[in-house]
Order: sequence, then structure tokens, then C-alpha cells
Amino acid sequence: MTTDDASQYHAQVKQLVCDSFHLSPDALDEATSFDELGLDSKQRVQLLATLEVFFEVTIELDERDRLTDVAATAGVLADALRAKAATPGSGQ
Repeated sequence: MTTDDASQYHAQVKQLVCDSFHLSPDALDEATSFDELGLDSKQRVQLLATLEVFFEVTIELDERDRLTDVAATAGVLADALRAKAATPGSGQ
């Protein structure tokens, strides 16, 4: 995955994070640590599930530890979307 692949999802991921955890978009940029925002591991699992539903992808629970900020989360999402597109019968 390249940074360019993931960067196209930054705005959508930021919006999902803000909506899911009732955060102001002004309080969050691509590099703001989720730890800094007080998001715990349960909330990261919730974010992972939200990404799965919203983007109709499957993301392994182990990827939860990669959800550290908007940019990293966009990278996880880009990887999942790429895997979905490469799966036969995915309709992509």
C-alpha cells in the first residue's frame, strides 16, 4: 500500500471517527493519536466494525492495533478494499 492509496480515504475515515465518537472535526487531523483522544481498545474494535459495515469489507481483528490515527486507519481500510477487489466473485 502506498500513502497515496490511503490518502483518498482520510476525509471519510475522519468523518466516521468524528461521528462514531462525537468528536469535533476541528479536534482531529490525520496524525492526531487516537490514544490522545482517549479511544481505548474497545472503541478501536467499534471503529473497525464501523469501517467494515460502511465500506462492506472484512478487516481482521488483529488490525485493531494499526488503528492509531486517521492516516493509519485509512491505510488499513485501503488494504481491506484492495483485498476485497482481488477476491474472485467480489463484484469489483
